[in-house]
Amino acid sequence: MTETLTPSTETPTLGRTRILDLVGLVARLVLGGVLLYAGATKVLTPVGSARAVQAYQIFPFEVAQYIGYALPIVEIILGVLLILGLFTRTAAILGTVLMVLFIVGIASAWARGLTIDCGCFGGGGEVAPGETQYPRRIAEDVAFALCGLWLIVRPRSLLSLDRHLLRRP
Repeated sequence: MTETLTPSTETPTLGRTRILDLVGLVARLVLGGVLLYAGATKVLTPVGSARAVQAYQIFPFEVAQYIGYALPIVEIILGVLLILGLFTRTAAILGTVLMVLFIVGIASAWARGLTIDCGCFGGGGEVAPGETQYPRRIAEDVAFALCGLWLIVRPRSLLSLDRHLLRRP
């Protein structure tokens, strides 16, 4: 006995899948857009990026320099991959790890009483005591990490190169 599908039995599943794919697209564009923008604002001023990393006072000078120079490039690459939907799960894992590291770094600076700008979108370094934005930056990074977690669990999304070039679902 064969079962025939009617529009009423297949619509909820197709509609739900389409909505989930749309959520994936939004998550990709949000996390990818933020990473691309963050990297682009720092890549042309690597000394400033390195200075922002040094302001956290977590790493030795040489390590902070290396991170400051490499981070914008990594952010740009991950941002482009996510926006294009290419290697989505891998890019989401790495992007989420970055967000968690940013959260830890900002929380550490806050807990130690440092008064610095996060350097998330360029700038960085010391600011006046009332000008820190630690709670806001942590909340933003949590939201971006949640986008990444969505894509780790469900990397499928609309308009992704993964679906078209690599024949991934």
